[in-house]
Amino acid sequence: MSPTPARVTVPYFCQWESAHRAGEIIRKELDLAHDPAWRDSGARDLDEYVRWASHVCGMACLKMVLAARTGRVHPTLELARGSLPYGAYVEEADGTIKGLIYAPFVQYVADVFGLRSQVRVDLPAADLPGVMARSEYFMASVHPWIRWPDSEPPKKGGHLVLVTRATSAAVTFHNPSGEPGSQADVELPLADFGRFYAGRGVAILAG
Repeated sequence: MSPTPARVTVPYFCQWESAHRAGEIIRKELDLAHDPAWRDSGARDLDEYVRWASHVCGMACLKMVLAARTGRVHPTLELARGSLPYGAYVEEADGTIKGLIYAPFVQYVADVFGLRSQVRVDLPAADLPGVMARSEYFMASVHPWIRWPDSEPPKKGGHLVLVTRATSAAVTFHNPSGEPGSQADVELPLADFGRFYAGRGVAILAG
């Protein structure tokens, strides 16, 4: 399999607005209510930011794709709100947020942004180079501990990263919840990526 062709530079965005303080947020040293940059998220108020910011890894991936394609930076929470009528997230009565739900997301990005994308399931890590040879990007479901690649995750999936390149040897990705130093253009051996990867995601197709 040929390696993924060279890509345009993809801007990085963290799902939390203070990307340089992501480590503090992860370690719970900085409460989201005290994120000084929360207004940049597009949240209508602080409560909305606190409720949503840890659920919008998929919207951060979309934000990166749109910025790479168009040069326009869409506020993350504005993207999330736009997806709600499509059912890309479900808010339960108890306040629990479920999502990103892939099929409604695919419809949302097609209707609003003209993006062609496909839900992919039962897709082993070994097949990622082939997928990336036919796609611009792949939003991959991984365990959040991928930010600590030496760790052994308790399960796979639960978080989305934006894969920008894949070869038979390694996967390169942007991690919306990475700590500084493990956020943009992270490269992991394919086998290590596979320990966190749940075998599913959304392929963003060319054009």
